Amino acid sequence: MKLNRTIVPSICIALLAAVFGFAAMTTNAQDNPPLNLARDGFFYIGGKTTKIKGKTHMAGQMYVEYRIPAKQTQPYPIIFVHGGTRSGANWTGTSDGREGWAQYFARRGFAVYVVDQPGRGRSAYVPEVYGPPRFADAESAQQRYLQQAKYNLWPQAKLHNQWPGTGEIEDPASHQIIGSFLPEVAFPGSVAFTHEAMVQLIDKIGPSIMLVHSQGGPLGWLAAEARPDLVRAIVAVEPNGPPGRTVRFVGAPDWFKDGGVELPYGLTPLPITFSPPIKDPSELNWVREDKPDSPDLVTCWKQAEPARQLPNLQRMPIALITAEASYHAAYDHCIVRFLNQAGVQPSWIKLAELGIRGNSHNMMQEKNSDDIAGVIAEWLRKNNL
Repeated sequence: MKLNRTIVPSICIALLAAVFGFAAMTTNAQDNPPLNLARDGFFYIGGKTTKIKGKTHMAGQMYVEYRIPAKQTQPYPIIFVHGGTRSGANWTGTSDGREGWAQYFARRGFAVYVVDQPGRGRSAYVPEVYGPPRFADAESAQQRYLQQAKYNLWPQAKLHNQWPGTGEIEDPASHQIIGSFLPEVAFPGSVAFTHEAMVQLIDKIGPSIMLVHSQGGPLGWLAAEARPDLVRAIVAVEPNGPPGRTVRFVGAPDWFKDGGVELPYGLTPLPITFSPPIKDPSELNWVREDKPDSPDLVTCWKQAEPARQLPNLQRMPIALITAEASYHAAYDHCIVRFLNQAGVQPSWIKLAELGIRGNSHNMMQEKNSDDIAGVIAEWLRKNNL
């Protein structure tokens, strides 16, 4: 059966894929008429002036660009929060020259706000305040999402087929993504600086949807913690995880090894409200499960029962998006398990189950990025957002 793509927009394709199991199809230019905006601009929020060697500088400020559609049909704006070593550019275009998710949702009636976290991109880096920067490299990118099948560090890596290029360092698409790498504040300092500015942004624009990716994941949980009445939903696209300890990917036959504690509060490196309350993350009683659910999955760390609850995250709908070939496919179930223990019931959207296959962690830059955006748009619609 063929669908007439001049009639059926990508959001309907995603829905049909969910219901009937059709393979996802890439959106073409006819689905994207000229973007009609009422306003398009930027501002800075947060930050403080500081004296450095007798001169005044500013640090902690966050760049925010916005697109307000001429026909704003959706009630809540979307705040797009990028991940590590990236900037808001990750949401405004793809490595093969197509539009990004910011334009996709603006065209569908959402006001969109795209941030550069403090110390990243157009939010200037102040080493005297932020400390030595962390840098990304091309070889790490090849292992994680450009040529992950070649390196085969986790069981799902071989399923990757959606990168729009060869993945070789000198390939044009690779140059686009590698060229976007930026120095960043080392984790968890990046979260602390950004969280302060993010709360001010939510206070400024009002009830909002948080759409977060990777290192930006804790910022969604913390925003909902700080402003549970204003964060109307969280769309967590493979957010930082797994809970508590990191995972090292070592290839066959062992695949996984436990790393150090990076998220001491489970989902975040900063305090979050538990019930019963805790004064220190050492009060969380962690236990390691006896064995993984299957050989291609990480063995989870979780709370010992009775588990403490996360009351503020129980107040809004949450979607967790997992790609088929990503390293997150090996451990996102641990994030879901931790949330479930804490009384939170997210919608876990595994893209492969909708016929959207072969994606990496960097899915918003890949060939079928519009199909994934369509899945998110449909979830928002079903939740009256």
